[in-house]
Amino acid sequence: MRQSSAVFRMIAPLIAVGVLMVGCGPSPAPNSAPSLSPMPVPAQTAASDKPLRVAPAPSALTPPVGSLYKNPTNNRNELVLADVRHTAVIIGDSQAMPAGSWPQQGVAALGYKLHVAGMGGTGYVAGNGKTGNYIDALQRGDWVLPYGEPPLIVIEGGGNDATQHATDAQITSNADRLLAALKTRYPGSRLAMIGTLARGINNGGGRRTEVDALLGRIAAKHGVPFVSAGDWLTRYDAIGDLQDGVHLRPAGHAKIGVVLAQELTALGLAARPDSAPAAK
Repeated sequence: MRQSSAVFRMIAPLIAVGVLMVGCGPSPAPNSAPSLSPMPVPAQTAASDKPLRVAPAPSALTPPVGSLYKNPTNNRNELVLADVRHTAVIIGDSQAMPAGSWPQQGVAALGYKLHVAGMGGTGYVAGNGKTGNYIDALQRGDWVLPYGEPPLIVIEGGGNDATQHATDAQITSNADRLLAALKTRYPGSRLAMIGTLARGINNGGGRRTEVDALLGRIAAKHGVPFVSAGDWLTRYDAIGDLQDGVHLRPAGHAKIGVVLAQELTALGLAARPDSAPAAK
């Protein structure tokens, strides 16, 4: 017994050292990743130690409402609306610009919110000295269209083209360009055109009524619904509602707005329920 105890005392330290060596295992190689719960390491470029830029989360890419967004698909600034899916766009001249104008009243009556673009004194060919005609102003970004896809885009005008003596060829060329640009930019939106408010060919409508008829032919060529307004001042007894021979007083806007709403509804352009399929 005494001899066995002496032997145990001699080998015990060797056993302890072996246990420690087995428990610890080999030391990890330099720069190797830990086997458990690795800490994230920022990505690095091959040429430098600076971390790469990490793309933001998808939610961070959504532009805020009311901001201008540079759309990468067309390289143009577009306005972010709160509800573009229920918003109609009106492109027009001074007939459409004032709040409560007959184009605005007529389109809004169909169940749409509104986004109005364009400027007074302009048209398919006509410019106002500060901005160009419809297609040039659109291409230059003088006014902006919505981001997304509105259900309806309505183009109104022609009066200033008549005043500035634009030719049929000039109006046709620019209208063709404008319609092509809008169809490309908003392939799922419905388009419509409203002609030139006038007295009618037999009541002093003159060139304004002629432009209205021309726009009707252009719209037909492109398969775009068209509302002729070339004799409305006479037909709907609105001459007395004019304030300057061309523009209407509020009562006239209300009167003609009702007519426009009826015409657009008859063309099937009223706002669709959310469940209805989209169509051009």
